[in-house]
Amino acid sequence: MPELIIDALRDLHAERASPKNLMLVGTVAIGDWATTGFNKLAAPGLVRRVVASGLNNCPALGRRALANEIEAYTIPQGVLAQLARENAAGRPGVITKVGLRTFADPRIGGCRQSECSKEDMVAVVDIEGEEHLLYKTFPIQVAILRGSVADEKGNISLEDEAYIGESMSIAAATRRSGGIVIVQVKRVAASNTLNQREVRIPGVLVDYLVVDPNQRQTYATEYSPAYAGKMRVPDGKIAALPFDVRKVIARRAALELTPGATVNIGYGISNGIAVVAAEEGIYRSVTLTAEQGVIGGIPAPGQDAGAGTNYDMIAPQPDQFDFYDGGGLDIAFLSSAEVDRHGNVNVSRFGDKIIGPGGFINISQGARKVVFSGTFTASGLKVFPDSGSLVIASEGTVKKWVKDVCQITFSGVFANERQQEVVFITERAVFKLTRDGLMLTEVAPGISVEKHVLPNIEFEVAVSPELKMMDARIFKNEPMNLAVRFLDSAGQA
Repeated sequence: MPELIIDALRDLHAERASPKNLMLVGTVAIGDWATTGFNKLAAPGLVRRVVASGLNNCPALGRRALANEIEAYTIPQGVLAQLARENAAGRPGVITKVGLRTFADPRIGGCRQSECSKEDMVAVVDIEGEEHLLYKTFPIQVAILRGSVADEKGNISLEDEAYIGESMSIAAATRRSGGIVIVQVKRVAASNTLNQREVRIPGVLVDYLVVDPNQRQTYATEYSPAYAGKMRVPDGKIAALPFDVRKVIARRAALELTPGATVNIGYGISNGIAVVAAEEGIYRSVTLTAEQGVIGGIPAPGQDAGAGTNYDMIAPQPDQFDFYDGGGLDIAFLSSAEVDRHGNVNVSRFGDKIIGPGGFINISQGARKVVFSGTFTASGLKVFPDSGSLVIASEGTVKKWVKDVCQITFSGVFANERQQEVVFITERAVFKLTRDGLMLTEVAPGISVEKHVLPNIEFEVAVSPELKMMDARIFKNEPMNLAVRFLDSAGQA
């Protein structure tokens, strides 16, 4: 995030009450869940509309949207990335099936997150008898971007950045709209000294430069040469996860990995699957990816999300989502916050909080198989693994398995129509989506179906006649030896 420019924008508005009534657009949620990024732009009168794939990192703006003080639209991340490219080319928008049957569908919500959001930013269109969504482009008057190094001609190198994004497309779209492009960099070099292959924004598209020598690579990391692709991290140096409920879930999810699979590792609990794969020595046997562009290696967790280590390449974000939307993923590992009787999943909106879908909709609709992970209940849940079984010390007070989700971010009905394989993993139980709804297929050692599972579900679920015990290795603080299984699979192949 170009924080120095954002600071100046905030301060200018505070001093002069101008600029004002801005439409603020960001492909990804920009902020640290507290005070940085878009959170700095929440002063009354500064922003009239925010368009992003998520607002979870920007609670200050989210609160204003909930209070109906600003318009808010959360559009799928891949669509926003692709919109920049379509905008640059002068095309009317992105035509896609991404978002059908979810809250992005205008017949359900049209991406709106506040009641005052009246404009239709997405429409249903028919192409040769098949429904698609048209997400409409819009003019960009000012683009605020960042890079690593600028030369005296204004060429921008991203050589130290953790990912590429869609900076070139945004700059070109802004130029086409007659707007201005401002780029924040860490330093300036002499003309003709940059590595041309690392230049991602040409100087002909740049109007102004801002130099911030204190620019950080990510919110969590000042600079990592591994994130910049300038070194590889030895396997033994990759940080392990603490042995807690999140790791238990990640370990069970990792059992869904298969040799040679191309995989997306999502945010939240699912992010730990990459670390488990590294711990088990199997991450090189699959291709892990992250939606911001990481292909191969190990996607980074937490506030470093979007970065990666030991990767094969970093793709521009629109290209990554083209790959996802086209069915390139064998498995997607995503988090789940609410699940209902139809197999619908909500991760984007709760009563007092706007989250947004991020890349969730693109990823979940494009993958051949989707694995959703999350704790079985929330708020006060205390569980711990104990020598091969699971112990519940206190149950969560919030049920996550509800009759109807608050907002549809994934449609179970649409998934069934497309014959998509869908699995739900928690610390105590595993379910699969069937034509008739959810079916319980596994339960953790030490857990009673009648006492610990069914009473915490607000709808009826089928129990498989072949109900299995979850693998006891998951609940032991020792390697699961997944590499042996991968070698056996390779030998059989």
